[in-house]
Amino acid sequence: MRRVDRALSEAEAKGILMGGEYGILSTASKDGQPYGVPFSYSYMGENIYFHCAREGHVIDNARENDRVSFCVVGKTQVLPEKFSTKYESVVVSGIVSEVSGEEKQKGLLELVKKYSGGYIKEGQKYIENDGDKTKVYKIVIESMTGKARK
Repeated sequence: MRRVDRALSEAEAKGILMGGEYGILSTASKDGQPYGVPFSYSYMGENIYFHCAREGHVIDNARENDRVSFCVVGKTQVLPEKFSTKYESVVVSGIVSEVSGEEKQKGLLELVKKYSGGYIKEGQKYIENDGDKTKVYKIVIESMTGKARK
């Protein structure tokens, strides 16, 4: 990190991951073509979980190259008079893989808790009825850096 004076502690970076609304998953195809896409996610047990359709670009890339980057931007505030921005962000590097069984169910339930906390029972029923229509992936975090301008 070039601006070490803006580095966040591990606890601060994890706080941004816990509270982030969405993250950008970056993958690369086998020929090196980059691809970034926003995802809803949950951060659980030092891993990041997200769900996606049963087929598509992300799945194709993950199958060919399991190394990914995941970026979450927290609070921001444009400072027009200073030609700058207050910000906080986290960038994670890791290995992505599909999960199944109990781990898939837990990943989906964590997403329900995060995004639909007032509808846990309905979310559980939704998972039971439609959970097989989606894939769930886990990013095992290998490195994490957080940065902020406060």
